[in-house]
Amino acid sequence: MKKLSVYSEETNTGIIRHIYLRRGAHSGQIMVCIVVRKDIARQLSALCRLLSEKYSTINSIIMNINPDNTNVILGDRCITLWGSDTISDTMCGNNVEISPLSFYQVNTVQAERLYAKALEYAAPGGSETIADLYCGAGTIGLSMAKQAAKIVGVEIIPQAVENAKENALRNGITNAEFHCGDAGEVFGKLRRQGCKPDIIVVDPPRKGCSSETVDIISEAAPKKIVMISCNPATAARDAKLLSERGYSVDKVCGVDLFPRTGHVECVVLMSRIYKI
Repeated sequence: MKKLSVYSEETNTGIIRHIYLRRGAHSGQIMVCIVVRKDIARQLSALCRLLSEKYSTINSIIMNINPDNTNVILGDRCITLWGSDTISDTMCGNNVEISPLSFYQVNTVQAERLYAKALEYAAPGGSETIADLYCGAGTIGLSMAKQAAKIVGVEIIPQAVENAKENALRNGITNAEFHCGDAGEVFGKLRRQGCKPDIIVVDPPRKGCSSETVDIISEAAPKKIVMISCNPATAARDAKLLSERGYSVDKVCGVDLFPRTGHVECVVLMSRIYKI
């Protein structure tokens, strides 16, 4: 195999930026994703042959192209070098397909406990509409679908939205719909079209909810907000902003998805006190 140079952020030179593995905790299926600065599919053919012949649990080898001078890990373009475009796993009893760009918790067993706590806090009775913002591949919303009348998911990454739609079909879930775009912008549009959720679930990135999303959530005036966060600091900030808009923080629970680190996920339940 030809030797390939390692990318340097300081000089913006080199080819191989990152290599990451994604493994289905229940299925055992493995995806190998090689992040490169330019298309080097031909140079990677020998490596793909070696990996696929030696490791039977590898189901997918993907090349992700990120040509930008940035510390962002993944680019927008993925090319399947060997095997399937996705891998399968089980999350909260649902069979899910996961693409390279879709968010999926690395600690699946603890993620299932995290989502179970979110469902406990949401406590839908079967007649509610639940908005699932920053929904990723739909795993949280789909875990609540059997207890709700309707799930409305919003996610900005197109591949993740397609995964969410496919995951609903794979599990025979017919009361879920998913929309692609910025959470605040798309949910605002859905609101103007008559979407009135009883419960809103948010699982934003580490930077938390955008100010537009916080405004739209409070304007929607759901009875409950369930916030899942990998950054307690931004969760506290967003909870404060929502408390100023008529909500009380009723419960908070930490779930450790990152053993031996200082990081922790948290779930926050907020209830509407009054509508502003």
